[in-house]
Amino acid sequence: MMDGWLESLGKTVAGVLSPHGPATQAAATSYAPGDFSIHFFLQLAVILITCRVVGWLGKRLLGQPQVVGEMIAGVVLGPSLLGLAFPALQGAIFPKETKNVLYAGAQLGVGLYMFLVGTTLRLDHFRTKAKSASFVSMAGIAAPFAIAVLITPMLLTVPGLFAPTISQASATLFLGACIALTAFPMLARIINERGLANSALGTLSLTAGAFDDACSWCVLAIVLATFGGGAGVAILAIGGGLAWALFVLIAGPKLLAPLGRMVEREGELSLPAFATVMIAFCVSAFLMDLVGIHAIFGGFILGAVMPRGRLTQEIRRKLEPLTVVLLLPMFFTYSGLNTRMDMVNSPELLLIALGILIASVLAKGGACYLAARLSGEDNRTALGIGALMNSRGLMELIIINIGLQKGIIGPTLFSMLVLMAIVTTMMASPLFEIFYGRKGREAGELDALDGGIVKVA
Repeated sequence: MMDGWLESLGKTVAGVLSPHGPATQAAATSYAPGDFSIHFFLQLAVILITCRVVGWLGKRLLGQPQVVGEMIAGVVLGPSLLGLAFPALQGAIFPKETKNVLYAGAQLGVGLYMFLVGTTLRLDHFRTKAKSASFVSMAGIAAPFAIAVLITPMLLTVPGLFAPTISQASATLFLGACIALTAFPMLARIINERGLANSALGTLSLTAGAFDDACSWCVLAIVLATFGGGAGVAILAIGGGLAWALFVLIAGPKLLAPLGRMVEREGELSLPAFATVMIAFCVSAFLMDLVGIHAIFGGFILGAVMPRGRLTQEIRRKLEPLTVVLLLPMFFTYSGLNTRMDMVNSPELLLIALGILIASVLAKGGACYLAARLSGEDNRTALGIGALMNSRGLMELIIINIGLQKGIIGPTLFSMLVLMAIVTTMMASPLFEIFYGRKGREAGELDALDGGIVKVA
């Protein structure tokens, strides 16, 4: 009876939200501007409610951070759950005609988030524990790419996982980058909230995680530049992206220094100054998108060169709540709308998904643990490093969404990698607590927990 009522509700909502179009014969099929607006605000409300509810349940029942709940909420709203149980309702709320609007909002959210991540990047972490961190980092890169070399030829024989025209080298590089990735923002938040920034575990994990992510993004840039576009596209992407990155890294600090001094002098980020920051962000994101890389690279690199101090504090104070609460959940939902768990519908595909998950955990977590032990860290610290480095989180969703958008991977492999991202992220906090957290608090090395395992934006 309940199912019938919900299905009836879905059909009613579908009728209300059907295209209105202009007052012509096209009214039955075309969307007027007002239709997009109606759907957009409804989608935002549904997304925020679902993310809050699922995030709260994940924290209370499983001790998971909010970001894990939001990742799961995105899948819940997609065809894997809501679309499977109530297709009329899901189709009415998220019609395919409106996905481009949601995509633009999602890119704004993830671009601003990576800009904020860039403002928190601490270069001093690269200068301490350099030897051990480089050993852990190299292991965290080498093992995933070695695994990718072994399993990619097999995956290429399965139709629908990779694009038919992709080369084995490009497929291997992309899969290796996905497995090698670490959820650096989540890693930084756990370490900072636990007061571990100056500990062996904190320094090693942050330094190795930052380097591994940088390598993964560089590999992704190469794959994007060379996939299916010919030499001209590759030269434009690699040359243009490198030129803009060098300009921002070299000239950015000098150009932005007066802005930083002005904010320090005035004690706040004025509206004109904030507008200047947003213009710089939009230009950087636009240029990276224009050359064929991705907007997030432009946002992150600009954030990395922002003058530290009052300016970055004010930027985070003004941007972080809106970005994390309102904009970023759109990205999780857009990912969920592209996730079709029902496509992993045969024993062969289930085994492949499980194999990718196990290979990813062993290659990343296992390699980082062994490297930390070989570099002289005690067993508890090495296990903690392995647990944290194995988390993929938001960074994995970003990279696989780019892969799907650019046609490198198909929806089936995308769904498998979403599953891998969610599971490895859910593993991180409990394993860290078991291996390091409990004994760390007993020894006074770790702050007491506040409600859950961690609070992560």
